[in-house]
Amino acid sequence: MYLVYADEKGQVYDHPELFGLGRSGNVLQEILEDELIPLPEGATLVSLPFTRPVGLNPDNGEMVPLEGYQAVGALLPQGFTRLMFPGYVKENKEEKLPLFGYTAVVWHNDGFYVAAEASDDPYKWNPLNFPMPELEGKVKEVLAQYPENRVFDHLSNCTLGYGCLTASNTFMNRWEAGLPVSYSCNAGCFGCISEQPDDSGFPAPQTRMNFRPTVEELVEVMMHHLKTPESIISFGQGCEGEPSTQAAIITQAMREVKSRTKTGFININTNAGLTDHIKAIVDAGLDLMRVSTISAIDEHYNAYYRPRAYTLANVERSAAYASEKGVYTSINYLVFPGVFDREEEMEAMIDFIKRTGIRLIQMRNLNIDPESYLEMIPPAKGEVFGMKQALEIYRQELPDVIIGSYTHVPPVEFQERRRQTLNV
Repeated sequence: MYLVYADEKGQVYDHPELFGLGRSGNVLQEILEDELIPLPEGATLVSLPFTRPVGLNPDNGEMVPLEGYQAVGALLPQGFTRLMFPGYVKENKEEKLPLFGYTAVVWHNDGFYVAAEASDDPYKWNPLNFPMPELEGKVKEVLAQYPENRVFDHLSNCTLGYGCLTASNTFMNRWEAGLPVSYSCNAGCFGCISEQPDDSGFPAPQTRMNFRPTVEELVEVMMHHLKTPESIISFGQGCEGEPSTQAAIITQAMREVKSRTKTGFININTNAGLTDHIKAIVDAGLDLMRVSTISAIDEHYNAYYRPRAYTLANVERSAAYASEKGVYTSINYLVFPGVFDREEEMEAMIDFIKRTGIRLIQMRNLNIDPESYLEMIPPAKGEVFGMKQALEIYRQELPDVIIGSYTHVPPVEFQERRRQTLNV
């Protein structure tokens, strides 16, 4: 399990003598063989700027930084949960890494391996299933079909400019598709990928939409996509703010679409802080709800999300209300090795899931500069179990909750319960 590193030109090498290391929080440690899987199809190797790789000398146990080289990490496709960060030290602690989800990578058995675990079927989110020539043709075709629809125009940039797979599905007419609706937000997330304050030090990798869609535009996108039993249309994407701030147009559009078709599912990806707005959206016929979170501990949650006029208690009430009404609820859990697996974090989140009736945990690798994140959240208070053991504890404590990576079509029993709730 040898160290992988890169030179200043991006050429990747494996070290013939040093073992690769991983990081959990701020701790450099050995990577065990049962924590490794072959580099998944669709993953990308990248160098970490402003860093030096650190390897382990197996003869004496010393950790050795390599001068003049950069650490290497893997960016994983959806469906894989990171277990460790790459082993590195920063050359300059003031520099911040770009907002990506870096995973430890080593050279093992004549190939690249990563410290990760498969948590869902990666097929639908494998970038290789989104060939650019086909996407370009689909985008051109849809834009010609809906020349006045600003949402399709916005999504065309998300698809061709940012390579967003959810946006791409909108044009491919399959699986889960994105429907951005909001340019404003009721949170100021530390790691927001669509809007950062000028002094944050993080360049936002995406630009937020700058218009308020009409009900008619939303209905056009929804009706265009909701054509198969596996079709999911999702409000709330990385290129926008909080969708529930636009509850008035969302509810109107949903009611119109529900009057026209019973095919497919309507989902919202939300911070769930605006409880009254969430209730209105649920009552208008919502099928699925994914609640974004990073912690069920107020101090930690508030440090990252920086909520505006709402609290974690609002989030809990929103999720519980949706579950009670038969909506298939999940959490979009932003996962960070060395924090997710803290004893106090696990206890709080497991209790939150039990109280709210969450049915699915969508594990998402947090894209952030590790040092900046660790500086802003509370320090660990209890044991840190390690990611593999933590995931096993979740499975034992929540046997009826699915641990996956992305939105699922709900089981038939949930679909029937929801129809009864809506008197359909």
